[in-house]
Amino acid sequence: MDSHDVRDEWAERSGEYSPTYYAHYGPDETSELLRSRLEERVGREASVLEVGCSVGRHLAELADGGFSDLTGVDVNADALDALAETYPELAETGTFHAAAIEEYVETVDDGAFDAVFSVETLQHIHPDVEWVFDDLARITDEVLITVENESGEDGEVNYVDEDVPLYYRDWNRVFTERGFEEVESSVQKRDTVRVFRRE
Repeated sequence: MDSHDVRDEWAERSGEYSPTYYAHYGPDETSELLRSRLEERVGREASVLEVGCSVGRHLAELADGGFSDLTGVDVNADALDALAETYPELAETGTFHAAAIEEYVETVDDGAFDAVFSVETLQHIHPDVEWVFDDLARITDEVLITVENESGEDGEVNYVDEDVPLYYRDWNRVFTERGFEEVESSVQKRDTVRVFRRE
């Protein structure tokens, strides 16, 4: 399975972990945690990007909290349709892109966003396109937050089901090697939250 196969799998995902699955659940504890960290670290006036935004439940929590400069990108166009139905006000006020992260970040200027975050998204980036982490670091001006599964060893691969690989990485290493300092980390139910600040 190469990077194109992984992107295609997410672009066409239905059923469990699909856009409608997440639309049903809405914002959660992770959404609240992201909101509090971003309020504390960059404030409500910050420009914020979520990579792998799906139906926008985390961005909806930020919007409810007074953040107004919100952008999301997701490879699954159906997710953005579900976002428009589930969070119509967010869809109107935010900026959303139906594209693979790898394609989108290449179009973004250096330091374009005060904060960038991902929730269980970067763990699906194929090793062939790890250069995308360079671009994520490049477009992040202040704070980067990862909420990713770290239950395996760096370099191992696990399959969510037969077709969806999860690549375990040492996110501290990935982003400290790219000019960030880790200022906070905590282990949640199944993910590790890491907050990085540009050095």
